[in-house]
Amino acid sequence: MAPDRRDPFAWPAIAWCAILLAACYAPVLVSLVKNWNSDGDMSHGFFVPVIAAWLVWQKRDELAAVTPQPNWWGLALILWAAFQLYIATLGAELFLARTAFILSVIGMVLLLGGTRVARILAFPLFLMFFMVPIPQVIYNRITFPLQILASQAAEAALSLLGIPVLREGNVLNLADQTLNVVEACSGIRSLLSLSFLALVYGYFFEKRTWMRVLLFFLTIPIAIIANASRVTLTGILAEVKPELSEGFFHEMSGLVISMVALVMLIMFHQLLARSLNVYDRRHARPAIA
Repeated sequence: MAPDRRDPFAWPAIAWCAILLAACYAPVLVSLVKNWNSDGDMSHGFFVPVIAAWLVWQKRDELAAVTPQPNWWGLALILWAAFQLYIATLGAELFLARTAFILSVIGMVLLLGGTRVARILAFPLFLMFFMVPIPQVIYNRITFPLQILASQAAEAALSLLGIPVLREGNVLNLADQTLNVVEACSGIRSLLSLSFLALVYGYFFEKRTWMRVLLFFLTIPIAIIANASRVTLTGILAEVKPELSEGFFHEMSGLVISMVALVMLIMFHQLLARSLNVYDRRHARPAIA
Protein backbone atom coordinates (compact mmCIF):
# COMPACT_ATOMS: atom_id res chain seq x y z
CA MET A 1 0.00 0.00 0.00
CA ALA A 2 1.35 3.44 -0.90
CA PRO A 3 2.04 5.79 2.01
CA ASP A 4 -0.50 8.53 2.76
CA ARG A 5 0.87 11.75 1.35
CA ARG A 6 -2.16 13.94 2.02
CA ASP A 7 -1.30 17.53 2.88
CA PRO A 8 -2.46 18.28 6.46
CA PHE A 9 -3.10 21.97 5.66
CA ALA A 10 -6.57 23.15 4.67
CA TRP A 11 -5.47 25.09 1.59
CA PRO A 12 -8.97 26.24 0.54
CA ALA A 13 -9.45 27.87 3.96
CA ILE A 14 -5.98 29.43 3.74
CA ALA A 15 -6.71 30.76 0.25
CA TRP A 16 -10.04 32.26 1.30
CA CYS A 17 -8.51 33.91 4.36
CA ALA A 18 -5.67 35.33 2.24
CA ILE A 19 -8.16 36.74 -0.31
CA LEU A 20 -10.32 38.30 2.41
CA LEU A 21 -7.25 39.75 4.11
CA ALA A 22 -6.00 41.26 0.85
CA ALA A 23 -9.44 42.72 0.11
CA CYS A 24 -9.82 44.27 3.57
CA TYR A 25 -6.34 45.82 3.53
CA ALA A 26 -6.17 46.68 -0.19
CA PRO A 27 -6.11 50.49 0.34
CA VAL A 28 -3.40 50.10 2.99
CA LEU A 29 -1.27 47.88 0.77
CA VAL A 30 -1.63 50.18 -2.24
CA SER A 31 -0.56 53.14 -0.12
CA LEU A 32 2.38 51.14 1.21
CA VAL A 33 3.63 50.20 -2.26
CA LYS A 34 3.35 53.85 -3.36
CA ASN A 35 5.46 54.80 -0.35
CA TRP A 36 8.16 52.29 -1.32
CA ASN A 37 8.23 53.76 -4.81
CA SER A 38 8.40 57.43 -3.74
CA ASP A 39 10.53 57.26 -0.60
CA GLY A 40 14.20 56.40 -1.11
CA ASP A 41 14.48 55.41 2.56
CA MET A 42 12.02 52.56 1.97
CA SER A 43 13.20 51.28 -1.42
CA HIS A 44 14.10 47.98 0.25
CA GLY A 45 10.40 47.46 1.03
CA PHE A 46 9.84 45.78 -2.34
CA PHE A 47 12.24 42.99 -1.37
CA VAL A 48 10.83 42.30 2.11
CA PRO A 49 7.68 40.33 1.13
CA VAL A 50 9.60 38.52 -1.62
CA ILE A 51 12.33 37.36 0.77
CA ALA A 52 9.78 36.52 3.48
CA ALA A 53 7.81 34.38 1.00
CA TRP A 54 11.01 32.67 -0.15
CA LEU A 55 11.93 31.87 3.46
CA VAL A 56 8.49 30.31 3.95
CA TRP A 57 9.05 28.23 0.82
CA GLN A 58 12.40 27.07 2.19
CA LYS A 59 10.58 25.74 5.26
CA ARG A 60 8.01 23.77 3.26
CA ASP A 61 9.37 20.36 4.31
CA GLU A 62 9.41 21.36 7.96
CA LEU A 63 5.84 22.66 7.67
CA ALA A 64 4.70 19.48 5.93
CA ALA A 65 5.89 17.45 8.91
CA VAL A 66 3.65 19.43 11.30
CA THR A 67 0.00 18.67 11.95
CA PRO A 68 -1.88 21.98 12.18
CA GLN A 69 -3.53 22.63 15.53
CA PRO A 70 -5.57 25.84 15.18
CA ASN A 71 -5.15 28.32 18.00
CA TRP A 72 -8.10 30.63 18.71
CA TRP A 73 -5.76 33.31 20.02
CA GLY A 74 -5.09 33.91 16.35
CA LEU A 75 -8.70 35.03 15.90
CA ALA A 76 -8.29 37.39 18.86
CA LEU A 77 -5.19 38.85 17.20
CA ILE A 78 -7.07 39.32 13.91
CA LEU A 79 -9.90 41.11 15.72
CA TRP A 80 -7.41 43.33 17.53
CA ALA A 81 -5.76 44.18 14.19
CA ALA A 82 -9.19 45.08 12.76
CA PHE A 83 -9.82 47.39 15.72
CA GLN A 84 -6.36 48.90 15.26
CA LEU A 85 -7.12 49.50 11.57
CA TYR A 86 -10.40 51.20 12.51
CA ILE A 87 -8.65 53.52 14.98
CA ALA A 88 -5.89 54.22 12.45
CA THR A 89 -8.46 55.08 9.77
CA LEU A 90 -10.21 57.54 12.08
CA GLY A 91 -6.92 59.23 12.97
CA ALA A 92 -5.26 58.89 9.55
CA GLU A 93 -2.38 57.06 11.22
CA LEU A 94 -0.52 55.09 8.54
CA PHE A 95 1.86 53.21 10.84
CA LEU A 96 -0.96 51.63 12.88
CA ALA A 97 -2.89 50.73 9.71
CA ARG A 98 0.12 49.09 8.07
CA THR A 99 1.21 47.13 11.15
CA ALA A 100 -2.41 46.00 11.56
CA PHE A 101 -2.02 44.10 8.28
CA ILE A 102 1.09 42.29 9.57
CA LEU A 103 -0.68 41.46 12.85
CA SER A 104 -3.56 40.03 10.81
CA VAL A 105 -1.15 37.82 8.86
CA ILE A 106 0.39 36.57 12.12
CA GLY A 107 -3.09 35.99 13.53
CA MET A 108 -4.11 34.04 10.43
CA VAL A 109 -1.03 31.80 10.72
CA LEU A 110 -1.79 31.19 14.40
CA LEU A 111 -5.48 30.55 13.78
CA LEU A 112 -5.06 28.12 10.88
CA GLY A 113 -1.74 26.49 11.73
CA GLY A 114 -1.29 26.80 15.46
CA THR A 115 1.62 27.64 17.73
CA ARG A 116 4.12 25.23 16.14
CA VAL A 117 3.56 26.62 12.66
CA ALA A 118 3.85 30.17 14.00
CA ARG A 119 7.18 29.28 15.62
CA ILE A 120 8.51 27.80 12.38
CA LEU A 121 7.52 30.96 10.50
CA ALA A 122 8.56 33.37 13.27
CA PHE A 123 11.50 34.89 11.39
CA PRO A 124 9.79 35.61 8.04
CA LEU A 125 6.79 36.99 9.94
CA PHE A 126 9.05 39.28 11.98
CA LEU A 127 10.88 40.32 8.82
CA MET A 128 7.64 41.74 7.42
CA PHE A 129 7.76 44.64 9.89
CA PHE A 130 10.71 46.02 7.90
CA MET A 131 8.41 46.82 4.99
CA VAL A 132 6.60 49.42 7.13
CA PRO A 133 8.16 52.89 7.45
CA ILE A 134 8.84 53.99 11.01
CA PRO A 135 6.45 56.60 12.47
CA GLN A 136 7.17 60.16 11.38
CA VAL A 137 7.59 61.32 14.98
CA ILE A 138 10.36 58.79 15.60
CA TYR A 139 11.82 59.44 12.13
CA ASN A 140 12.16 63.17 12.87
CA ARG A 141 13.79 62.51 16.23
CA ILE A 142 16.36 60.18 14.67
CA THR A 143 17.08 62.08 11.47
CA PHE A 144 18.28 65.46 12.76
CA PRO A 145 20.85 64.06 15.24
CA LEU A 146 22.19 61.86 12.43
CA GLN A 147 22.43 64.92 10.17
CA ILE A 148 24.48 66.76 12.79
CA LEU A 149 26.68 63.71 13.43
CA ALA A 150 27.37 63.24 9.71
CA SER A 151 28.16 66.96 9.38
CA GLN A 152 30.59 66.88 12.32
CA ALA A 153 32.36 63.78 11.02
CA ALA A 154 32.63 65.22 7.51
CA GLU A 155 33.97 68.51 8.89
CA ALA A 156 36.68 66.69 10.82
CA ALA A 157 37.62 64.53 7.83
CA LEU A 158 37.75 67.45 5.38
CA SER A 159 39.85 69.51 7.79
CA LEU A 160 42.22 66.57 8.18
CA LEU A 161 42.57 66.43 4.39
CA GLY A 162 43.47 70.10 4.30
CA ILE A 163 40.19 71.29 2.78
CA PRO A 164 38.97 74.49 4.47
CA VAL A 165 35.44 74.05 5.82
CA LEU A 166 33.17 75.88 8.24
CA ARG A 167 30.21 74.05 9.74
CA GLU A 168 27.02 75.77 10.81
CA GLY A 169 24.67 73.12 12.17
CA ASN A 170 24.12 70.70 9.29
CA VAL A 171 25.52 73.10 6.67
CA LEU A 172 29.13 72.81 5.47
CA ASN A 173 30.58 75.97 3.96
CA LEU A 174 33.44 75.23 1.56
CA ALA A 175 35.55 77.70 -0.35
CA ASP A 176 33.41 77.70 -3.50
CA GLN A 177 30.25 75.87 -2.45
CA THR A 178 27.84 75.23 0.40
CA LEU A 179 26.78 71.67 1.23
CA ASN A 180 23.53 71.13 3.08
CA VAL A 181 23.34 67.75 4.83
CA VAL A 182 19.62 67.19 4.31
CA GLU A 183 17.41 64.37 5.65
CA ALA A 184 18.28 62.13 2.70
CA CYS A 185 21.94 62.42 3.69
CA SER A 186 21.34 61.72 7.38
CA GLY A 187 22.13 58.02 7.05
CA ILE A 188 18.67 56.78 7.99
CA ARG A 189 18.31 55.26 4.52
CA SER A 190 21.49 53.22 4.96
CA LEU A 191 20.49 52.27 8.49
CA LEU A 192 17.03 50.92 7.54
CA SER A 193 18.27 48.98 4.53
CA LEU A 194 21.42 47.71 6.22
CA SER A 195 19.58 46.49 9.32
CA PHE A 196 17.22 44.51 7.09
CA LEU A 197 20.12 43.01 5.14
CA ALA A 198 21.98 42.24 8.39
CA LEU A 199 19.04 40.19 9.65
CA VAL A 200 18.77 38.21 6.41
CA TYR A 201 22.53 37.70 6.17
CA GLY A 202 22.80 36.60 9.82
CA TYR A 203 19.91 34.17 9.38
CA PHE A 204 21.59 32.37 6.49
CA PHE A 205 25.26 32.58 7.43
CA GLU A 206 25.34 32.53 11.23
CA LYS A 207 23.89 30.00 13.68
CA ARG A 208 24.84 31.75 16.92
CA THR A 209 22.03 33.93 18.23
CA TRP A 210 24.35 36.39 19.99
CA MET A 211 26.30 36.89 16.77
CA ARG A 212 23.11 37.64 14.84
CA VAL A 213 22.14 40.23 17.45
CA LEU A 214 25.62 41.74 17.31
CA LEU A 215 25.48 42.02 13.51
CA PHE A 216 22.10 43.72 13.73
CA PHE A 217 23.26 46.37 16.21
CA LEU A 218 26.56 46.78 14.38
CA THR A 219 24.60 48.31 11.50
CA ILE A 220 24.23 51.53 13.53
CA PRO A 221 27.93 52.52 13.69
CA ILE A 222 28.59 51.15 10.19
CA ALA A 223 25.73 53.21 8.71
CA ILE A 224 26.98 56.33 10.51
CA ILE A 225 30.55 55.82 9.28
CA ALA A 226 29.39 55.05 5.75
CA ASN A 227 27.18 58.11 5.56
CA ALA A 228 29.84 60.41 7.02
CA SER A 229 32.17 59.04 4.32
CA ARG A 230 29.58 59.90 1.68
CA VAL A 231 29.30 63.50 2.92
CA THR A 232 33.10 63.75 3.03
CA LEU A 233 33.37 62.38 -0.51
CA THR A 234 30.79 64.91 -1.66
CA GLY A 235 32.87 67.68 -0.09
CA ILE A 236 36.01 66.46 -1.88
CA LEU A 237 34.18 66.27 -5.22
CA ALA A 238 32.82 69.77 -4.65
CA GLU A 239 36.36 71.05 -4.30
CA VAL A 240 37.65 69.19 -7.35
CA LYS A 241 34.66 69.77 -9.63
CA PRO A 242 31.41 71.19 -8.17
CA GLU A 243 29.20 69.48 -10.78
CA LEU A 244 30.24 66.07 -9.44
CA SER A 245 28.68 66.78 -6.04
CA GLU A 246 25.16 66.92 -7.48
CA GLY A 247 22.81 64.89 -9.65
CA PHE A 248 23.82 61.49 -10.99
CA PHE A 249 27.24 61.30 -9.34
CA HIS A 250 25.76 62.22 -5.95
CA GLU A 251 23.12 59.48 -6.21
CA MET A 252 25.70 56.95 -7.38
CA SER A 253 27.95 57.80 -4.44
CA GLY A 254 25.06 56.92 -2.12
CA LEU A 255 24.62 53.54 -3.80
CA VAL A 256 28.36 52.81 -3.68
CA ILE A 257 28.61 53.78 -0.02
CA SER A 258 25.64 51.52 0.82
CA MET A 259 27.38 48.60 -0.87
CA VAL A 260 30.58 49.41 1.00
CA ALA A 261 28.64 49.39 4.28
CA LEU A 262 27.29 45.91 3.51
CA VAL A 263 30.80 44.69 2.62
CA MET A 264 32.10 46.12 5.92
CA LEU A 265 29.44 44.18 7.83
CA ILE A 266 30.25 40.92 6.03
CA MET A 267 34.00 41.37 6.50
CA PHE A 268 33.57 42.01 10.23
CA HIS A 269 31.47 38.87 10.57
CA GLN A 270 33.92 36.72 8.63
CA LEU A 271 36.92 37.96 10.60
CA LEU A 272 35.18 37.49 13.94
CA ALA A 273 33.82 34.06 12.99
CA ARG A 274 37.25 32.83 11.86
CA SER A 275 38.90 34.20 15.00
CA LEU A 276 36.36 32.36 17.15
CA ASN A 277 36.90 29.15 15.19
CA VAL A 278 40.68 29.41 15.69
CA TYR A 279 40.17 30.08 19.40
CA ASP A 280 37.82 27.08 19.75
CA ARG A 281 40.31 24.75 18.02
CA ARG A 282 43.20 25.89 20.21
CA HIS A 283 41.24 25.45 23.41
CA ALA A 284 39.43 22.26 22.46
CA ARG A 285 40.02 19.42 24.86
CA PRO A 286 42.00 16.51 23.37
CA ALA A 287 39.97 13.38 22.78
CA ILE A 288 40.44 10.62 25.36
CA ALA A 289 41.70 7.39 23.84
